[in-house]
Amino acid sequence: MKNTGIYQEIILDHASNPRNIGSISNPSKTTLVHNPLCGDKIKMDVLFNGEKIKDIKFQVSGCAISKATVSMLSEKIKGKTKSELRKLAKQDIIKMLGIDLGPNRLKCALISLEALHNLLV
Repeated sequence: MKNTGIYQEIILDHASNPRNIGSISNPSKTTLVHNPLCGDKIKMDVLFNGEKIKDIKFQVSGCAISKATVSMLSEKIKGKTKSELRKLAKQDIIKMLGIDLGPNRLKCALISLEALHNLLV
């Protein structure tokens, strides 16, 4: 991939300063996802306005990749509809991160997508 340095800086920034961290007092839905292999945990709250995401907040404990991915994803999905979000897949997360990930790190990156998909059920 091109210029992975810039992507690494973005990932480190999101891991150190996650956006949309916290919780929503009266969420439309909440999910808790845990990756037992590495210990990553994400609690995600969402507030829907009809079919669109009005707000999303999360709490995360885990590695830099899981923290950065959930932060980046939370920024990307605000205002999107449920049908748009159901189309998000593994490839979209990989593209968003912009770096090559080994199989173990890929699981760390995909935990946020799993949490999001849980909120759409």
